[in-house]
Amino acid sequence: MSFFSKIFTWWDGATVTTLLDSKLRGEEVGHDAEGNRYFRARKARAKGDPFAGRERRWVIYKGANDASRVPSEWHGWLHGAFDSVPESNLPAPRIWEVDYSPNATGTPNAYRPQGALERGGKRAAATGDYQAWTPDA
Repeated sequence: MSFFSKIFTWWDGATVTTLLDSKLRGEEVGHDAEGNRYFRARKARAKGDPFAGRERRWVIYKGANDASRVPSEWHGWLHGAFDSVPESNLPAPRIWEVDYSPNATGTPNAYRPQGALERGGKRAAATGDYQAWTPDA
């Protein structure tokens, strides 16, 4: 991506100001399996700041900015649910857990139920097991 597009676009990766802020004022605390990097501010917020007392935390996505790509443990850390970095206290994965799959909404891989226009718009015929409600019944 060119330098100028980094200045003006936020939807296709981090902007120049976010990258500079991460280098100058941030401390990298970890990364996830997707390659996203997580940061926290080195200095506490000023007294006049409405968020004083809360640590500033942010993520730099690898690839397009898509919040659904943040795993739940890192989501909790970003929003201050717990203070320690998730990598230090993750439980062992459960046997029923599946790997992350991206949100496919708006893509050709999105779920399309039978009868959707994208699948031809043909629905199965009614089976006759439905009886409409009437106020007189």
